[in-house]
Amino acid sequence: MPRSSPSSVRARRRRRTAALLLGSLAVAAGVAACSPVISVPVATHATDPACADVILDLPDQVAGQDQRTTSSQATSAWGSAGSAITLRCGVEQPGPSDQCQSIENPDGTSVDWISAETSTGWTFVTYGRDPAVEVQVPKSLGEGQPTAALVDVAPAVLDVKATTTCTG
Repeated sequence: MPRSSPSSVRARRRRRTAALLLGSLAVAAGVAACSPVISVPVATHATDPACADVILDLPDQVAGQDQRTTSSQATSAWGSAGSAITLRCGVEQPGPSDQCQSIENPDGTSVDWISAETSTGWTFVTYGRDPAVEVQVPKSLGEGQPTAALVDVAPAVLDVKATTTCTG
């Protein structure tokens, strides 16, 4: 079986990404009339084709919250305006940190995250994946276990291949 050239693979990916984004915009327009749009800033590398795969594989619910329409490409949110778990694909990759933790999933896979707690909640950014994915969990939704949201989004984040892992 002949192999596709790198340029034809890139062209197929660009067409697929464009089709997915157009489809997402159409769905978003239809849903926007039913629920408020949650403002989520676009990430620097949101146009990376891997982000389209992540966004398409996200669950309808995270930490018991329903998915909502967002304002930017390669983003998602669950909850309500002012108190939503948000996800952005294509953020800058973080460097090594002593705040790196591996979150195990029920299926035995794991995703490494750099975590930071702020006065308003928690920010988690994937470590060792390009593009990086950021998840923000507000205090109001992460009281008992803020990492529960990470387990819910893990199957989608696993679409981005790990190139390195946290070290003990």
